[in-house]
Amino acid sequence: MLLWFPLGIAIVISKNAIRTKYLHINHSLNEKTRRLWCATEAMAIGTGGITLVHAATGVSRSAIYRGFKDIKQKGRRKKLKGRIRKKGGGAKSISSKMPEVISALATLVEASTKGDPELPLLWTSKALSKLSSELERQGFKASRSTVGTLLKEMGYSLQLNKKDKEGKSVPDRNAQFEHINEKAKNFLREGCPVISVDTKKKELIGEFKNGGREYRKKGDPIKVNVHDFPDPEDGKVAPYGVYDIGKNKGWVSVGITSDTAEFAVNTIRSWWHKMGKKDYRKISKLMITADCGGSNGNRVRLWKWELQKLANELDADIHVCHFPPATSKWNKIEHKMFSYITQNWRGVPLISREAVVQLIGKTTTTKGLEIKAQIDYRDYKTGQEVSSEDFNGIGITRDKFHGEWNYTIFPIIKVNILL
Repeated sequence: MLLWFPLGIAIVISKNAIRTKYLHINHSLNEKTRRLWCATEAMAIGTGGITLVHAATGVSRSAIYRGFKDIKQKGRRKKLKGRIRKKGGGAKSISSKMPEVISALATLVEASTKGDPELPLLWTSKALSKLSSELERQGFKASRSTVGTLLKEMGYSLQLNKKDKEGKSVPDRNAQFEHINEKAKNFLREGCPVISVDTKKKELIGEFKNGGREYRKKGDPIKVNVHDFPDPEDGKVAPYGVYDIGKNKGWVSVGITSDTAEFAVNTIRSWWHKMGKKDYRKISKLMITADCGGSNGNRVRLWKWELQKLANELDADIHVCHFPPATSKWNKIEHKMFSYITQNWRGVPLISREAVVQLIGKTTTTKGLEIKAQIDYRDYKTGQEVSSEDFNGIGITRDKFHGEWNYTIFPIIKVNILL
């Protein structure tokens, strides 16, 4: 029994059948096999096949005609090994059509680095849409995606700022590094302690977000507070560290009030009594390397005043060498101790002061770093001043080479120091 369908219904059935077949195999077709398949389907249909296949698949008529041509020329042309189209085939890139667009685009994206206030996008973000609009204003037709492609071809990519500039180089910057290095080597050769000191950034205590990631069950992150408002009771802590360069050991006092020079020197005192004394017994001199700023800055009077107290207690000369301004990252404690502490508590909320001490104390490295920590409950007052009379009474000798950075404080028992 023959079934008869009106022509319109038959066309719809054929079109749906072609679309169904095409959707099943399209994912495995490349440009060449796609046009060959479409041409074969059109040939099988006969008259009106090209129109029907085009409507069902969306493949252009010109591509289907090209498929017919490929089928007819089978065996009469060399096979293009590893290629889908002839070399140079396909639509020409905008850069080849309008080579001037490359120069115009480079001018726009480099505006901020060249510092020319006349360049149009100096004071705006370099979003693809804005670059595209500006190029169009200059007579070039380039969409957002085209601009993105051109930038990639030109070697541009989205990048973050990188902290790399040291700022203006101070005179004798490198000479100071060499001076510190030579002096430290001499101290270590003589078996005398060389310590690097600094304050780590203040940390919020409580269920607050801490940078970094740590392994946990998927979908079960540690829940922390949305806002970083300091807890009225616990507030922040200020870890001040001492790193013994020769012994690869460290001490951290976790301060709960202010980061002052008195706190800094008291941390050095704690290091000596808790760790240093066991390793060095009796010493005649001690070398300290420190930054030029902060509580242990080279211009801080209270820093030198407190060091005088410590020199008297230890009955030892305290040699101090400061790193030049803007070179704090060269201080050993930064990359020999503080960086590992940060890694150890990454992704972990510092829920209490005790937790901070535990996390610091558990910090180790493959090279045997040993750190001890303790909370310093003393209340260190800010704004303490040292009178000129007291300051002039400090036993200090300054090196001939940059005496503002390099000096020695020697013990003077008779100095009237109020403990």
